[in-house]
Amino acid sequence: MVSEMKPLQVGLLGAGTVGGGVFSVLQRNHTEIERRAGRDIQIKMVADINTARAEEIVQGRAQIVNDAYQVIQNPEIDVVIELIGGYGIAKELVMAAIANGKHVVTANKALIAVHGNEIFAAAKEKGVIVAFEAAVAGGIPIIKALREGLTANRIEWIAGIINGTTNFILSEMRDKGSSFEEVLKEAQRLGYAEADPTFDIEGIDAAHKASIMSAIAFGVPVQFDKAHVEGITQLEPIDIQYAEQLGYRIKLLGITKKTSHGIELRVHPTLIPAKRLIASVEGAMNAVQVHGDAVGTTLYYGKGAGSEATASAVIADLVDVVRYESVKPSKRVPYLAFQEDKVMPTVVMPMGDITTSYYLRLKVADEKGVLANITKILADNNISIDALLQKEAAQGESQTDLVILTHQTQEKYMLEAIRSIEQLETVKGAVTKIRLEELS
Repeated sequence: MVSEMKPLQVGLLGAGTVGGGVFSVLQRNHTEIERRAGRDIQIKMVADINTARAEEIVQGRAQIVNDAYQVIQNPEIDVVIELIGGYGIAKELVMAAIANGKHVVTANKALIAVHGNEIFAAAKEKGVIVAFEAAVAGGIPIIKALREGLTANRIEWIAGIINGTTNFILSEMRDKGSSFEEVLKEAQRLGYAEADPTFDIEGIDAAHKASIMSAIAFGVPVQFDKAHVEGITQLEPIDIQYAEQLGYRIKLLGITKKTSHGIELRVHPTLIPAKRLIASVEGAMNAVQVHGDAVGTTLYYGKGAGSEATASAVIADLVDVVRYESVKPSKRVPYLAFQEDKVMPTVVMPMGDITTSYYLRLKVADEKGVLANITKILADNNISIDALLQKEAAQGESQTDLVILTHQTQEKYMLEAIRSIEQLETVKGAVTKIRLEELS
C-alpha cells in the first residue's frame, strides 16, 4: 500500500560521483525504498557550483542551484545531504542546516572525526537527526552494526582495512614486487588514488574512520586529534616479501582497543597472519573486524567507496530519518551508541604504552657474534624472539638481512632496544620496524 504521507523532501549538496549514485539508486529502487520507509523520498533541490554536471545527473527531476544556502534556507526541504567533503565550507553548511531545523545526512568522515562532538550537540539542541553511516567504509553498514547490532556486547577491539587506495597499493606491491612510487602512479592512473593522495597514503583518511568507530564502540567523544597515524610511504617491497615467507600479510590497519589503561587508537602498517580472513582482502575493498565479549569476532566486508556503494549507505540514512523523525530525540538511537550522559572521556594511550608484537629488519655484517649481540640487547629490554629469518650473504657481499619477529612487548621498550641495536658497529643503517597483530 502506498503511503499517504507527504514525501520527504531532500536537498543535495554536491553532485559528484556519490551524488550521482544517490540519484541513480533512489530512482532504480524507488518502490523498494518506499516500501521500507513507509514514505516517498524525493530529491527536490541540488546545489553544485558545476551546474552543467548537476544537470547531467538530475535531467530535469530536481531544481538545480549553484548556492547551497538556497537549499538550506528553503522551508520545503526536510533533509540536507552533504556530499561536499572536507572540514571548511562543509562544516558551515551542516551547522547552518541544523540551525534551520533540517535533518542532515553526510558521507564526510573528516567532518565527523574533527567536528562531530560539536555537530551532535547542535543537532540535539535543535531536535534534528545527523546520520553518517556513509562516512565509514562506504557501503558496509559498520556504524549500524556497532551502534545497534552489537549493542549487547562489550566491544573489546576493532581492526579495519578502511582505506581502499592504500589496500590497492599494498596488494599490487605484493603481487608485482613493485615499489610504492610505481604502484601509486598506477593507482592514480586507474582513479583509485587522487592527484594529491596525501590523506590516503599518510593514513589520515583511515584515522578519521577509526576515530569515529572508536567513539561508537567505547562510548567516548570522537578523538581524532589523539590518534597515532602512520601511512605506507616508507614500506618497501622486500618487507612485504619477508612477511609472506613468515606467513603474514602487511595491511594498513585502523586499530582501536579498550584496555585497563585506556583506549588505543592507531593507524599504521601491520603484519597480520595470512590465515586470517581479513588478510585476504585485496584491491580497493574494505573490511572491518570487530571483537565483542559475547559474539566473539565478526567481519564486515565490501566496497569502501564508489558511487553506488556509498549511495547505498546515504539512502539507508534517509530511510532512518523517516523512521526516527517522529520519535522523541531522547528515544532515538544515540549518535555514539551510548546515552549522552554516559559518554565518558577516556584517555587515549600514548604509543609508548601500547603492547604489541613486532617485525624487525636489520642490515647486518656477515660475521660471527652479530646475532648474539642483538638478542642480548632484546633480552635486556625484556623482549623475546618468536621467529628469525637470516638470509645468507650473496657471493662477494659482506652484509645481509636479518628479520626478527618478537613476542608482545611495550613500544617504549622496543624503541629503546632499537636505539641500542642501531649503535652496534655490525648493524648498518636504520632498523625497519613494523607492528604485528594476531587478531585472534
